[in-house]
Amino acid sequence: MDREQIRTIVREVIEAMFESSIPVGVSNRHVHLCQEDWDILFPNQAITKKSDLKQTGEFASEQTVTLVGPKGVIQNVRVLGPLRKQSQVEVSLTDARTLGIKPPIVLSGHLETAVEITLCTENGEITKPICIVAKRHIHMSPDDAKRLNVNDGDSVNVELQTPERTTVFGDVIVRAVPGFILELHIDTDEANAANVQGTVMARIVQ
Repeated sequence: MDREQIRTIVREVIEAMFESSIPVGVSNRHVHLCQEDWDILFPNQAITKKSDLKQTGEFASEQTVTLVGPKGVIQNVRVLGPLRKQSQVEVSLTDARTLGIKPPIVLSGHLETAVEITLCTENGEITKPICIVAKRHIHMSPDDAKRLNVNDGDSVNVELQTPERTTVFGDVIVRAVPGFILELHIDTDEANAANVQGTVMARIVQ
């Protein structure tokens, strides 16, 4: 095998690795609000953008709330925009222990078993069964799904290669929806366990 053949093989391997790489996004605790709950917590205010998120049209707002549970309080929890049809609070399992609650690990929007949590601002408060721990998942477009040979709703294993803590996460749900930007979403507990620092890429493994 001559040098040119070796270069070709190396280039093809690198290109294949790049095409199968998935950016990793770490999701901190946050809140989504519907219009009704927004009006209670932030009366006569408009939601104001602080910074854009990776998914198209989504953003972190300037507004924050305080979460209150039976055993603890977490302040300055960011509200994400735009407003949704139903409110939802997403925390980590560590946050849940701080608050003294036991939320289910489910996909965003699946609130059938969500637990009660109180949200407070200086203007008012609401108490609703809307708190979950978000199940880890991958946002992607249908084209990404085709390229990665997966389907919407699939449960896959994903490897993160990080310094001293290379980790394979199972039970990662594929969410293939038009307009989604490719990104693996894990929470802060999972990121700390895998020593995620800076820019990290993942890949789907068997």
